[in-house]
Amino acid sequence: MPELPEVETVKESLKPYLIGQKIIKTKVHVGKLIKHPSENLFVEKIAGRTIVKIARRGKYLLFHLDQNLTLVIHLRMTGQLLFFTKKAEYSRHTHLVFHFDSQRELRFIDVRKFGLIYLVPTGNWEAIQGLKQLGVEPLSPDFTLDLFRELLAGRKGMLKPFLLNQKGIAGIGNLYADEILFRSGLHPKRKINTLDTEEIKELYGAIINTLKQAVLCRGTSFQNYVDGCGELGGFQAHLQVYGRGGKPCIYCQIPLQKIKVAGRGTVFCPCCQKAGDQERG
Repeated sequence: MPELPEVETVKESLKPYLIGQKIIKTKVHVGKLIKHPSENLFVEKIAGRTIVKIARRGKYLLFHLDQNLTLVIHLRMTGQLLFFTKKAEYSRHTHLVFHFDSQRELRFIDVRKFGLIYLVPTGNWEAIQGLKQLGVEPLSPDFTLDLFRELLAGRKGMLKPFLLNQKGIAGIGNLYADEILFRSGLHPKRKINTLDTEEIKELYGAIINTLKQAVLCRGTSFQNYVDGCGELGGFQAHLQVYGRGGKPCIYCQIPLQKIKVAGRGTVFCPCCQKAGDQERG
């Protein structure tokens, strides 16, 4: 699933092409992707609207339109948004097409058909509970060390599920959670209430630095991810644990282990990532 760095990259790649584009019609091939409003009302309301701003919140893309409307898209597992400057053949997984008055198109392509698409009044996220409940943006000035300490305070659960909880910190998924925990030297099952002051600082820094590096690399191209122009990301060359189960740790050479944590496949180094007593056995 595209996470914060990938969605940020899609946003930035589309901005130069979409700002000011007027949607003249929308062709829907798979109606179930439109979650709100109904398909017919969606097509009717979006016709004639102009894109004035593109933003990101967590893993959601927000296309702010004139007339106080916002098109919200979540790519989920395999979704792609691709901008076409000239007529090109449609792939078999093209499920929705926005046609602009410039004769250009924005296509939503999704192999698994898990994507989510909404059209709502700007700022009114009642129909999108996942968006409404998002926590702090980890690359924003709001994400301070003091706030991070507050988010951790009183929690007794494991670190990895905490990082994956979008209500706390927005935009981190399975891939970056594993990378962040490895870079901070902490076991994915480590209990939050066992962290000391220095470990909290290490984890805080790893969250910011890992995500910043991934954004600079334009995301991780694993499976279906490309940006809005069809270009691959480059962070896969910097992955230290994700997708490397059984391979040697880059530091200690001990084989990386793959386990399940809260139902999610998780890769970590049993030597380099500090665990509490309950995780060692």
